[in-house]
Amino acid sequence: MFSRDNWKEIFETIQKNKLRTFLSGFTVALGILIFVVLFGFGNGLINTFDDFFGDDATNVFYVFTGRTTMPYKGYKANRTIEFDNSDLEDIKKNFPLFLEYITPRITRQDTVKYKNESNTYPIWGVGPAHQFSEMNIMMKGRYLNVEDIKNKTKNAVVGRLVEKDLFGAQNALGKYIDVGGSMFKVIGVFQDDGGDREERNIVIPYTTQQLIEKNTDKIDAMVIGFKPEIGYAGAMGFEKSLDEFIRSKKYISPQDQNGIFIRNVADQLKQNQQFARVLQIIVAFVAFGTIIAGIIGISNIMVFVVKERTKELGIRKALGATPKTVIGTILLESVFITTISGFAGMLIGIAILSSMGEKLEDFFITNPYIDIRMAVIATIVLIIFGAIAGYVPARRAARIKPIVALRDE
Repeated sequence: MFSRDNWKEIFETIQKNKLRTFLSGFTVALGILIFVVLFGFGNGLINTFDDFFGDDATNVFYVFTGRTTMPYKGYKANRTIEFDNSDLEDIKKNFPLFLEYITPRITRQDTVKYKNESNTYPIWGVGPAHQFSEMNIMMKGRYLNVEDIKNKTKNAVVGRLVEKDLFGAQNALGKYIDVGGSMFKVIGVFQDDGGDREERNIVIPYTTQQLIEKNTDKIDAMVIGFKPEIGYAGAMGFEKSLDEFIRSKKYISPQDQNGIFIRNVADQLKQNQQFARVLQIIVAFVAFGTIIAGIIGISNIMVFVVKERTKELGIRKALGATPKTVIGTILLESVFITTISGFAGMLIGIAILSSMGEKLEDFFITNPYIDIRMAVIATIVLIIFGAIAGYVPARRAARIKPIVALRDE
């Protein structure tokens, strides 16, 4: 089957039937190319979800206040729920086994000035642990610490782009900025993988913000980091217990969906990843359909090839060729064309994905790719089924009696 004469015959057949060979190869190459590209797009979609959540910690709950919609235990509906410093301490006291850190967040927007430069930025009153939830990377100086909270210092940590906007090429460390009429000393500059928006924030001690606001103890939200070792199931259980605890303390009905809101980042990430994988399976199913179409195309072409070579096969059998030899000749041609075309389509598909880069980010596809092993396996599967598609008409040809084949017109 692998003799020099067989290969010479195959190449001669290909040379004589260029259009037929091209169509066979094109069908196979297109099928595997579409599979590679679509599967790569599915991976790109998963990358988008990972990037969206990747700039912040994922073992985090964000707890926000709301307004009640139903009465509960003597309290009327339409109450505005508020958090205060005591809530932080109560959560620390009641959930030590789950809690890794907790920080309040007071969000404001204000005009910030330095000499002749000014701009409006988000001002966050937070605790030291806020750095971990936002995954801020310190470029210069330090982040807020416990002493800043305790002493209600007027220290500020600014984002990289805040420094660039207000100070230009100067070093912001040690300089004083006017934040809504109060002077703060810049003690640190951070960067954030979340992009420009995240790097135009300013953080100050939440106790200082409370002091500025008439010495209140109110906070807007709580950021709660749970221990990663408790896992997804543990995080879901912690979320449920935390929700029940806060509702009990603030007298919010368990059925009231608007009293408080808990955003579980880990749960959101898992749900979005599952959604992306379902889409990837659908995409892979569609892509696999193109491979099936390619296999059917090969089978149809091989049926035509066998019919075209009926007389030739009859002469071969009359001269003593065995059915095994006939099947081998036709099968080898089919596998050869399928292999060359399949790997060509695979390489072109990988090259297309590599050239995409960040061009599809507007369509929520980030750095599409396909694992080389997956691409090779898909190509080998196509080759195997291509061989089966060629075997069926080849076996039929091997059964034709020489006298019948020689009479064929």
